[in-house]
Amino acid sequence: MESVVAAAHSGGLKPVFLCPLHEGISKLLSQWTGLQMAVRNEWGGRDSIKKSEQLSSDILSWFSQSKEVLYVEDLENLLYESLLLSFNTEIEDGSIEEVAEQLMIMHDEYLQGDHQFVNELCIGSLSRI
Repeated sequence: MESVVAAAHSGGLKPVFLCPLHEGISKLLSQWTGLQMAVRNEWGGRDSIKKSEQLSSDILSWFSQSKEVLYVEDLENLLYESLLLSFNTEIEDGSIEEVAEQLMIMHDEYLQGDHQFVNELCIGSLSRI
């Protein structure tokens, strides 16, 4: 667990430690009703599923490659812009903020070696967004 924290403080997470975090990000996005509506209805075109997967990868990159302090507002902007540009969708129900907050919590806990949030997502004990 210390190695995850050390890796994070030395300029980003190492790839070997990213799999559970990426899985958690993907699982959280799969429970986001607004995004899943956009994917199911192909608001992003025929490659909507691929765009959703790319969003998950973009979030992981944002977390793992940033050398500066991460702010929830920046993550909200990333989500908003991705939905607008990739899916031609504006979501104004507060779920972008909620998803961003949950992603930040998951990331912060993950850096501390706590995978409880990811585990709860995977067993389905967290409600849909």
